[in-house]
Amino acid sequence: MNKHLILALGALAVAAPALTLPALAQENVVNVYNWSDYIADDTIAKFEAETGIKVNYDVYDSNEIVDAKLLAGNSGYDIVVPSGNFLQRQVKAGLLLPLDKSKLPNLVNMDPAIMQAATEFDPDNAHSVPYMINTIGLGYNVAKAKAALGDGVALDSWDLLFKPENAEKLASCGIAVLDSPSEVMGIALHYLGLDPNSESEEDLAKAEALMTSIKPYIRYFHSSQYIDDLGNGEICLALGYSGDVFIAADAAKQANQGVEVNYIIPKEGAATLFDFLAIPADAPHPENALKFINFIMEPEIVAAITNYVFYANPNLKALPFVDDEVKNNPGIYPPADVLAKAFVMTAHSPEYEEVLTRTWTRIKTGQ
Repeated sequence: MNKHLILALGALAVAAPALTLPALAQENVVNVYNWSDYIADDTIAKFEAETGIKVNYDVYDSNEIVDAKLLAGNSGYDIVVPSGNFLQRQVKAGLLLPLDKSKLPNLVNMDPAIMQAATEFDPDNAHSVPYMINTIGLGYNVAKAKAALGDGVALDSWDLLFKPENAEKLASCGIAVLDSPSEVMGIALHYLGLDPNSESEEDLAKAEALMTSIKPYIRYFHSSQYIDDLGNGEICLALGYSGDVFIAADAAKQANQGVEVNYIIPKEGAATLFDFLAIPADAPHPENALKFINFIMEPEIVAAITNYVFYANPNLKALPFVDDEVKNNPGIYPPADVLAKAFVMTAHSPEYEEVLTRTWTRIKTGQ
């Protein structure tokens, strides 16, 4: 794992004719494309009230969706939120706009160590600002998982999912897995003691064999459905994003129906992700996008997001505004010994992505 990342996480057009007033008003918008359940319930309203800029807000649940839209061009979005490995490739492909940092005064609030670590994906932080940091681990329904597994099975390992004998038992109460080939196969490679960023087809075949061995016991592959299903007891195990599992746990607690959800970072180590705020190269409202990014870097604004979505943020000056129960939760702000085992996935070559996509399709369809 990159040493900077460990330290960072531990610190946690031609001139147009004059427009009419109605046209100007119509353009006072920003089109945001973000992950589902990844912003506070009042963030948008606060931005609109402060700036007078209307936010059109859409959501997605996988990096692959955003990547495809950017590659196709003319997405219409002003803000996207890719994870580091996808951002890395998008920067190289010229799909993102270089940031005018003179219009981002709140950059001074960011943790310098995290900004340095983020240059692994975006040299000089030229095209992006880190938004949130999360891990991919396992969320489980405490009562149902223990009942299905019986005594003697430790609830601290990827073995819960990747050992067929465990997966078979948990199938009775439901297993969900992210529909994200790069992330899931990277985790499978790591579990096998292989490089999670390997582009060896031999290594990929081993990860495919592992996934195929547990496929009969997986109820579905989806990158957001598991949040509600875990929270209401419809499933008992999910390979998912840390904040999503904590949202499920909070919802279960609020419902008071006897469902208890826990999140674990497996002892073998978990994928750790940076997600970034970035502006597509063909964004229709880049100036408004810069205002949105700068607003998100307000310490109290991003702290409120962290408190709502249960993801760590990389804003150093925001930490005093983060709830104690959030910043003291080792699943959200992991301790150094956990981070030492973490791994980060980097961008794959386009050629490998094609192989990976075909492999993922075989795993999901069984064909």
